[in-house]
Amino acid sequence: MIDLTTPLGDEVLDLRAGDRVTLTGTIYTARDEAHMRMMEEGIPFDPEGAVVYHCGPVVQEGRLVVAGPTTSARMNALTGFLIDAGVSAIIGKGGMGREVVEDLRGRAVYLAFTGGCAALAAARMTLRGVYFEDLGMAEAVWIIEADHLPLTVGIDAHGGDIFSAVHEKAKTQFYQRFNIHQDNVP
Repeated sequence: MIDLTTPLGDEVLDLRAGDRVTLTGTIYTARDEAHMRMMEEGIPFDPEGAVVYHCGPVVQEGRLVVAGPTTSARMNALTGFLIDAGVSAIIGKGGMGREVVEDLRGRAVYLAFTGGCAALAAARMTLRGVYFEDLGMAEAVWIIEADHLPLTVGIDAHGGDIFSAVHEKAKTQFYQRFNIHQDNVP
């Protein structure tokens, strides 16, 4: 297990897809609307070494109730500007597209958190503040302090991608099971 603390630095460049890590420090939630607002108005936090969590938490009485990941692929077209600004890690579920894999290359990583474990995530987090609260609870940018949040490196800074490897293995097994030659598939 590799322990990481925000703000992140060049240590993310040493991580490899499949590595298990824990993350401690400040992270920022962001979903579709928050990404678009940041593209229009600017990033409200210092992006250098920052971690963005694809999450729409449930907040009650100033505390996180649940904070599970949302599907990251929804943000494929909205991610490049964050990496360009210095964000060192994205947390989410399900992986991201080839364009994001290339954006991460030599600069940042994608960290996967298991869907369905929103209560576990919240148990490792403390709410510190909010930006863009007018977007609503799920879309606002919540400032969160994480304490040893367990994650897996899903996409590394070298192009390693556990999601694409699983997809290729599943596709190959499907073709074999149904005796389909991959050459015949468009």
